[in-house]
Amino acid sequence: MSNQYLIAALYKFATLENYEEMRDALKRFCVERDVRGSLLLAREGINGTVCGPQYGVRELLEHLRADPRLADLEHKEAWSHRHVFKRMKVRLKQEIVRLAVDGIDPNELVGTYVKPEDWNELISDPDVVVIDTRNDYEYAFGTFERALNPKTQSFREFPDWVQQAVELENKPKVAMFCTGGIRCEKATSLMLREGFEEVYHLQGGILNYLEKVPEDKSLWKGECFVFDDRVSVDHKLEPRWGEWVPEEARHVINEDTDYDNR
Repeated sequence: MSNQYLIAALYKFATLENYEEMRDALKRFCVERDVRGSLLLAREGINGTVCGPQYGVRELLEHLRADPRLADLEHKEAWSHRHVFKRMKVRLKQEIVRLAVDGIDPNELVGTYVKPEDWNELISDPDVVVIDTRNDYEYAFGTFERALNPKTQSFREFPDWVQQAVELENKPKVAMFCTGGIRCEKATSLMLREGFEEVYHLQGGILNYLEKVPEDKSLWKGECFVFDDRVSVDHKLEPRWGEWVPEEARHVINEDTDYDNR
């Protein structure tokens, strides 16, 4: 069966003073085009994943980028033979990815972006500490070689882990990654504020890496968990539909998982 539904994971840190006023019109725009998924709006920007007919998703992206504040909105694409969401949700939040630490602003302070093509060389350096900033159930599906698992259940737990991690006591070079890049925007900002001098993160996240780096040259092991009905994707970004679920992740598969933790 042909893949007729386009999936777009998107985010942008931008000051949206009127984010509360944007919600209803944005949801209506999506529903009218059979676009489903979850979008988070906050004063600091927009974040989420949507799925729908190609024309609908393309029109949504064009609509968002027509706002000068979102003109360079980033997104990653994948395809499915069916909808991966049951409905459309547009939610108002304090943060588009919840770290719960005051004063963290990736627009003002952020780590060094590393292109997928340069990522292998960086994380193969023994002087670099590689950190998976995702949750433990995501780590269980797959991760990069040498990556530390902070064993968090929520991104809000990450700052406490940074304070306690013995692996970071000497403030080494740090390379960080997450699914689509948004968590690392805040995580690198946090670590720079904490005094770490060399902080790098994978531009566009795991999804960008799987798209750009050939599988035979990849240092990624396993699958990548995603927050929708696909459950996870393989190295070709093909949906796995829960064909394999590690024991550590079974508790989240049937939950209506929010994007705060993405």
